[in-house]
Amino acid sequence: MPSLTSNSTSVLRPPITPWSFNVTSFTNTTYTNATIGPIQASINDFLDQIPLPRWLTLMLFVLAGVILLIIILCICIKCCRKRKKKPEKDEKMDLKGVNSGSTTALVQPDVADPDYGSSKKYRGKLLYSLEYNTTQSELEVRIKQADSLKAMDLGGSSDPYVRVFIGPDKDKTCETKVLKNTLKPVFNEQFTFQMTKASLMESTVVMQVYDFNRFSKHNIIGEVRLQLENFDLNHVIEEWQDLSEPSKFEEENRGEICFSLRYVPTANKLTVVILEAKNLKSMDIGGSSDPYVKVQLTLDKKKWKKRKTSVKKKTLAPYYNESFTFSVTFEQIQRVNLVIAVWDYDAVSRNDAIGKIYLGCDASGNQLRHWADMLSNPRRPVAQWHTLLSAQQVNSTLSLKRKIPKLPFN
Repeated sequence: MPSLTSNSTSVLRPPITPWSFNVTSFTNTTYTNATIGPIQASINDFLDQIPLPRWLTLMLFVLAGVILLIIILCICIKCCRKRKKKPEKDEKMDLKGVNSGSTTALVQPDVADPDYGSSKKYRGKLLYSLEYNTTQSELEVRIKQADSLKAMDLGGSSDPYVRVFIGPDKDKTCETKVLKNTLKPVFNEQFTFQMTKASLMESTVVMQVYDFNRFSKHNIIGEVRLQLENFDLNHVIEEWQDLSEPSKFEEENRGEICFSLRYVPTANKLTVVILEAKNLKSMDIGGSSDPYVKVQLTLDKKKWKKRKTSVKKKTLAPYYNESFTFSVTFEQIQRVNLVIAVWDYDAVSRNDAIGKIYLGCDASGNQLRHWADMLSNPRRPVAQWHTLLSAQQVNSTLSLKRKIPKLPFN
């Protein structure tokens, strides 16, 4: 019996194996708060309460952290920029080097400062020469080149040309060719003005550098003014001179006009379309004008054909869009000048000339360029704006003779 009892007891006792101990100890160390710590346990509890997958929750937290970091960096950069600007203000207000007894230094900038005033802005320089021919009573003005011109276009360049006239009468105005996209143009063009020896002492040579714009007003870059009484014209004068701010007191604005030209050689047709004008000089008492445009052709320095537009009442910016066609052979087109004149209509008194411009074989500068563009682009209209000159300037340059008789083929 005793043996049976001991055997049954041994049979009923579960065997102790290493597996049962390891599993129990492993499960206890994995899930007890004492092992993972209270902070991690609270984080796990917080994450378990969010109704999202664990990976998505962690990704959202990382994204929020990145955004917060970017905001902090932006604030730091802004603060650093403000701190950099403060020393500049302190330097401007530093008065240690200023004599306390001089108040002029505090209120007036140094005249030698190149950045003081718009007139001190550097505009470039011009190389020219003057020579007076005593036997023929002629003053020869040669425009050679310019350098370091002020950029007037968005691309950082200019399309410069030079306008030359003799003041104060301005009987004749000459222009060089236009050079595209350059701040260092080389012209090498010469202009001759008839002047007596006595008139030299009262005259001023004006050389104005402009930036060419086909469809808008030409912008002046700068000018050179030479009072001839200050020069010894017994020998040739050649020198560089900086461009200065243009004078405005003697400039009389007569306005601008836009028109297109088209020549068809096969049909012998010259078409002139008067489009519009703007900023015209007021000729009436009420500060307005009644403008119309007269289109005239001259052949061999003689008046030939003419037409005119309708009259636009009380306006300084008339719009016409009126077309005129002339029969001109290819042989004649090389000897023709086109005169565009804007007049103010008066019902009672005589009509007054507001301004004129002429193009053709005898023209120069922008007028010659427009004419050449028309000839080089047959059958295609070429439009351009032009600044009106005084009627006296144009008439003295053209020196028109009496009107030629009409030929049968006209």
